[in-house]
Amino acid sequence: MADGLASHPLAQLTLTRFREVIREPEAVFWTFVFPLLLAAGLGVAFRSRPADVVAVAVVADAPAGDAVAAALGAEPGLAVRKVDSAAAARALRTGEVALVVVPRGPDAAEYRFDDTRPEGRAARGLADAALQRAAGRTDPVAATDAIVREPGSRYIDFVMPGLLGLNLLGSGIWTVGFGIVSARQKKLLKRLVATPMSRAQYLASYLLSRLVFLAFEVAVLVGFGAIAFGVPVRGPLPVLAAICLLGAFAFSGLGLLVAARPTTIEGASGLMNLVMLPMWVFSGVFFSSSRFPEAVQPLIQALPLTAVNDALRANLLRGAGFAEVAPELAILAGWLVATFGLALRVFRWR
Repeated sequence: MADGLASHPLAQLTLTRFREVIREPEAVFWTFVFPLLLAAGLGVAFRSRPADVVAVAVVADAPAGDAVAAALGAEPGLAVRKVDSAAAARALRTGEVALVVVPRGPDAAEYRFDDTRPEGRAARGLADAALQRAAGRTDPVAATDAIVREPGSRYIDFVMPGLLGLNLLGSGIWTVGFGIVSARQKKLLKRLVATPMSRAQYLASYLLSRLVFLAFEVAVLVGFGAIAFGVPVRGPLPVLAAICLLGAFAFSGLGLLVAARPTTIEGASGLMNLVMLPMWVFSGVFFSSSRFPEAVQPLIQALPLTAVNDALRANLLRGAGFAEVAPELAILAGWLVATFGLALRVFRWR
């Protein structure tokens, strides 16, 4: 029984896919090493650190310029510089300062800033509060600050699930797509036609071979995030496994479909980029997909990478179980069935 199973065409094809990947140093690097380097770079760049100090310019040659600069200097969140009006305009235009304060007398000031820049709006609020306090304002409500910095609320906690989803997308589409097109270009598929193997078995072998590497991909990236940056893993591990499994199969199905027809690596590469580029931009890898207009949200939510990223963040950061991520899993299952079925219909050996 065991010998018969080992000699089955699907088992042999899956073993062949596995050997193809491990014999390619480039594939190993892009699958395992590159995501860690990217996660390390982003984790260091966006690590927890003291709040930024915002640069503010005060037009010193205006009336009461020294008094305004002194009042703003008492605010620890502002770095104040006194310049003339020409230098202030130039500094604001080039982004050296986020706000220019023009004193208009002892009881008035004008704020110049770009309201599309978050730094400008923040500096305006800090500067106005500092000047109002210096003028004797008494706040009717006593407020205190309680700083909360917990794993799950940082940028690295947001981006790590996105990097995992991006890695599943890239390894699924690139590994599967290039393997099939390369075999077609080398005329290997013509030889396989004469073997006791069906088209479904050949394509399914690519899906099954992803299982071998999937566990390592997920364990390495999730483990690195948890150890190096304290990224939480709050949800049940079986749910995490199901999300990654369905995601990897859905992306591999896309790879099968993209590689079903092209006869050159160049042609396949163009199609792969065409498929992946919208998901890189819209699916919330490095920033939330909710930033895009409401009119396109239904399309964004239907993308497989959006479903993977949302489900991973729900599981890892909020501890979501199967019930909470069921809609995302249904989307991934739909993509898997649709892409694999369509790939079977349009696939050609030559």
